[in-house]
Amino acid sequence: MPKVKPNSGATKRFKLTGSGKIKRKHAYKRHILTKKTTKQKRRLTHSGLVDSSDMNNVKAMLLL
Repeated sequence: MPKVKPNSGATKRFKLTGSGKIKRKHAYKRHILTKKTTKQKRRLTHSGLVDSSDMNNVKAMLLL
């Protein structure tokens, strides 16, 4: 049997916290920033948590 590998894209995008939650970055902060307000860009800077409805899918990709 071959080894089961985690999704390499998911391993770069998600990190596990100490309490078992999964951290993520916000989207829409890469380019075309001139038309976005300063407030919007500032809010997108902070990391967030994966929603509970997506938790099972992300954990399956990370093999947790």
